Amino acid sequence: MSYTIDIYRKNLKATSDFIGFASFVAFFPQLVAGPIERATNLLPQILNKRKFDYKQSVQGLRLILYGMFKKVVIADSLAPRANDIFANYQDYDGGTLWLGAIYFSFQIYCDFSGYSDIAIGTSKLFGFELMSNFKFPYFSRNIGEFWRRWHISLSTWFRDYLYIPLGGSKGGKWQSLKNIFIIFLVSGFWHGANWTFLMWGFIHALLYVPLFYFDLNRKYVGGIVAQNKFLPSIKEFIEIGVTYFFVVIAWVFFRSDTISNAFLYIKKMFVEIQLPSSKLQGVGYCLVFIIIEWFLRKDERLSTISKYKIVRILFYIFLLFHVVQYFGVVQTDFIYFQF
Repeated sequence: MSYTIDIYRKNLKATSDFIGFASFVAFFPQLVAGPIERATNLLPQILNKRKFDYKQSVQGLRLILYGMFKKVVIADSLAPRANDIFANYQDYDGGTLWLGAIYFSFQIYCDFSGYSDIAIGTSKLFGFELMSNFKFPYFSRNIGEFWRRWHISLSTWFRDYLYIPLGGSKGGKWQSLKNIFIIFLVSGFWHGANWTFLMWGFIHALLYVPLFYFDLNRKYVGGIVAQNKFLPSIKEFIEIGVTYFFVVIAWVFFRSDTISNAFLYIKKMFVEIQLPSSKLQGVGYCLVFIIIEWFLRKDERLSTISKYKIVRILFYIFLLFHVVQYFGVVQTDFIYFQF
């Protein structure tokens, strides 16, 4: 669709190279789950001659290894715990239900961003540069920043091919708010014809609208949390916590089978408030992953892990050891294969 629309808009000239076009349409690394590439970026790379680039290939292998770590070690380890809690939420206390929601938030992020890293890394081995799809979204300080860091290829696709054609922000505040709701509802519907997905999109629209109305949606464009510091400020820490809190609540609807199950799940989360009595084993995976992501937060392509070679080598050994150790222990399909 983007290829056809871009040609219609005269942003791109139609190619007469059928093999090149077919290669763009069927480019295997990102075909199933993204990043959602556009012809304006990928097609010229396919049509142009490429040469082996050692640095590019090393970076690709690095991304593949980290993507495998996210998927095999974190996502697949948390999946059975999250699945059990959501399937049997009536039998668990509120604290354990909070753990289930948190586990799923890390599962879906590591599962999907892990696939994206593997796809981007594999493409680098062939000399292709794909767009970034995730930029540490759980360190976002508001929902606007979250959506600039989560599934970037999809959110920018909806922005350019749906939001802007609908009028974007040119028709006044109320027209813009209507377009925002349409975008988020379509984003939910894109995941499947289920009311839970629509509710997930609706919740994010409700969270985004106040930011847009008060011109705060672009507040954190271009920067990262704790830009030149080791730790975030108290204000940043609170903003990250509040944003993550609402994202987790929305994930409950995304993960639940029905709207009623989601509301009952959330009700128990807030009514039966107590420390979790079980399923604590997954907490360690989340903490380890948060620490790793915090140190890597300045570069999603992992090109500046550390200036010290020994640190980089130890990090790669750590990732490789755990991928080998966990590989095949729990096997789950990539979540976004179903969408």
